Amino acid sequence: MRIDTLTIYNKRGIVDGHTMGKPSDLVQGTLDLLILKTISLEPKHGWAIAKRIQQVSREVLQVQQGSLYPALHRLEQQGWIKAHFAETETGRTAKFYSLTKAGRNQLEKELANWDRLSGAINLVVRMNEV
Repeated sequence: MRIDTLTIYNKRGIVDGHTMGKPSDLVQGTLDLLILKTISLEPKHGWAIAKRIQQVSREVLQVQQGSLYPALHRLEQQGWIKAHFAETETGRTAKFYSLTKAGRNQLEKELANWDRLSGAINLVVRMNEV
């Protein structure tokens, strides 16, 4: 793993049987936002979702399979995404995920929360010292 890469692990912070110091490198719940945003334009299968997040973040964010697939399952259970099987560009059959109407509504809420949170963090981090 590169030093300047943020890796998203599972919520418990356990990877390969070792407990991590922090539950993840990102604010909890951020993975849901990243997934919802990534599939908001077009349906994607799991590997393509992870790859797209990595590409768009200029290789800074890497989503581990052990975090991605439980998150996809959870989002599907909440009714925010739906899945269907289709053929990939390589001819393989895979589960493709897309947003539901409820998912689009949730994405808007998640984006508003992110804007609020990141704005507040920036205020604190960028404040001038007296």
